[in-house]
Amino acid sequence: MARGTTYVKIGTPKEIFEGEARVAMTPDSALQLQKLGHECLIEAGAGAAAGFADEAYAAAGVTVVEGAEALWAQADIIAKVRPPSDEEAVRLTESKLLISFFWPASNEALMQLAADQGASVIAMDMVPRISRAQKMDALSSMANIAGYRAVIEAGNNFGRFFTGQVTAAGKVPPAKVLVVGAGVAGLAAIGTSTSLGAVTYAFDVRPEVAEQVESMGAQFVYLDFAEEQQDGAATGGYAAPSSPEFRAAQLAKFRELAPEMDIVITTALIPNREAPELWTEDMVKAMKPGSVIVDLAAERGGNCKLTVKDEKIVTDNGVTIVGYTDFPSRMAAQSSTLYATNIRHMMTDLTPAKDGVVNHNMEDDVIRGATIAHGKAVTFPPPPPKTKAIAAQKPKEKTPELTPAEKRAHEVAAFKAQTKTQVTLLVVGAVLLLGVGLVAPASFMQHFIVFVLAVFVGFQVIWNVSHSLHTPLMAVTNAISSIIILGALMQIGSGSWLVILLAALSVFMAGINIFGGFLVTRRMLAMFQKS
Repeated sequence: MARGTTYVKIGTPKEIFEGEARVAMTPDSALQLQKLGHECLIEAGAGAAAGFADEAYAAAGVTVVEGAEALWAQADIIAKVRPPSDEEAVRLTESKLLISFFWPASNEALMQLAADQGASVIAMDMVPRISRAQKMDALSSMANIAGYRAVIEAGNNFGRFFTGQVTAAGKVPPAKVLVVGAGVAGLAAIGTSTSLGAVTYAFDVRPEVAEQVESMGAQFVYLDFAEEQQDGAATGGYAAPSSPEFRAAQLAKFRELAPEMDIVITTALIPNREAPELWTEDMVKAMKPGSVIVDLAAERGGNCKLTVKDEKIVTDNGVTIVGYTDFPSRMAAQSSTLYATNIRHMMTDLTPAKDGVVNHNMEDDVIRGATIAHGKAVTFPPPPPKTKAIAAQKPKEKTPELTPAEKRAHEVAAFKAQTKTQVTLLVVGAVLLLGVGLVAPASFMQHFIVFVLAVFVGFQVIWNVSHSLHTPLMAVTNAISSIIILGALMQIGSGSWLVILLAALSVFMAGINIFGGFLVTRRMLAMFQKS
């Protein structure tokens, strides 16, 4: 779609997929789209399931159109959630641009039909995972909601508290939750699970995410397996298929964990492939009665062998397996808001001049990566983006814990080194002072010795304070105060009234800094104390 083609009208039809409650345009996103020079259309009732009434759209300047056929005919750009049905696909003409989830690897015939009819198609599930495209990453937006909702759904089917409790009636242990896959959905599930008080474990084929997992309060499950994993930058930021040896080690670890886990949430997906089977039938049989499995990969075949798409089943040994595929749709208002924002950002890149003129720049990494049909040709799969995704970092080697004997040896060695340094400094300083004293007058030496001692004491005091307990500014001011107050105390017995007055003022002002510092520190610490 070349520069100069004007797409004035953006329309959003009502989703016809059964159970789909999301909508691709909200009243707020419509206001932003209008600022780009576009006119917005919405099919009557399209936002009702997500809680957006036609009146709210009309108040935002959106034209409410009766019937899907009329909307498709009037709109130049069609913004949808689900891929078009066969009935909708035939309405795609050469003058139209479709923006929606599409799953091109699974819908080759539909993609070819759109290309043959001359329509351009941008698949929101194909947005490359580079830093600049995060605001358009609809998969991450939906995965974030799915991860959160998965934990809520697990809790709804779990017969105990997530957090441990000690009551008069007895002790309730905390639930143990395993999250398989630490992508966007996995991290959302980890955050929700830990916030509810569960003991949370997480596994991912990318060991570089271990630090992120542990920072959220979960325990990362490591494998005793040495294999160089593929850099996520080379795969567009997604996980790549693992070797058979790694998979064997992975399954062995899961079999070890299965009897201990109360809740298992699987999120593992590989782009344009069926979901890998990670939780086998024997693992399900090894789980305790009352345990719950939530399979977020159910739409792509499922990570659990026994998952039934769009259903909740209970196995013979009492394990509940949830295979719902509509988690984002169960929070339709939030999902629609995020998805509509993703589309609005995509339209911002497509309309750089904000004049309603679409510049379908196929040299742009984001636009090219997401475009699967353009110029009467299929453009899927896209070439690798020129801008790489964030590269995988090598995991930090964990420093082994020292034994008490080793700790003692280190402390003794550090003490000896510090003592040696201090003795050396004192000897060198004494020699220098002696050299100065041989040539300098006695009145100068009195003041010089006070100055040197003040600097030495101030340096030793401040240097031995932990960096976490003071800022550089505080360290400098306290060092200066120590110098001032020591010098002033030495001079306060002088025979000159002017020197006595200045010394007294110096002690007073240095005292304000010292005691005021204590008061400020006390107030700061009180902010972090639990009442």
